[in-house]
Amino acid sequence: MRGKTQLRIVSGALGGRIIDTPNNKGITQPMGERERMAIFNQIRSYLTDAKVLDAFAGSGALGITALSNGAASSDFLENNPKAIKTINSNIHKLKLEKTARVIQRVAGEYDIIFADPPYDNPQYGRIETLVSRLKEGGLLILSHPGTPEPPDFIGLAMISDRSYAAAHIKIYQKI
Repeated sequence: MRGKTQLRIVSGALGGRIIDTPNNKGITQPMGERERMAIFNQIRSYLTDAKVLDAFAGSGALGITALSNGAASSDFLENNPKAIKTINSNIHKLKLEKTARVIQRVAGEYDIIFADPPYDNPQYGRIETLVSRLKEGGLLILSHPGTPEPPDFIGLAMISDRSYAAAHIKIYQKI
């Protein structure tokens, strides 16, 4: 299929398996492997039995990698039809139907929230709303462009701030 790209799951039980990304250049931009590896190396101890939200899910790579590393469940928040189709296909291909689901509205609380919005529209207001769904002690992992800087999220303490070329990854913990 023309324009179709794939990603490798970077760690865990499904490490090395390949998933598809949506064929909609300009709408989604998958996070690089180096960045995903760095994130999961930092948060691995938080993943056991965690309830995860992969916001702005795209391919679902972050939530799937969380499941691969011991998360109990992963919800994929996405509204783009091509991305939803791709995530559902990846879930089916990896036989994750019992622990993974695509949602268009958030309900419940999460131990870990991944937020990787489009860099041309970082949607910090929407991310602030998601913070209210984070359990005490939970983590928000935010990928963002260098500018504009994200706001100070009320009730969160930044525990890590790293840059990888154009990607900036901040990890916050709910206090």
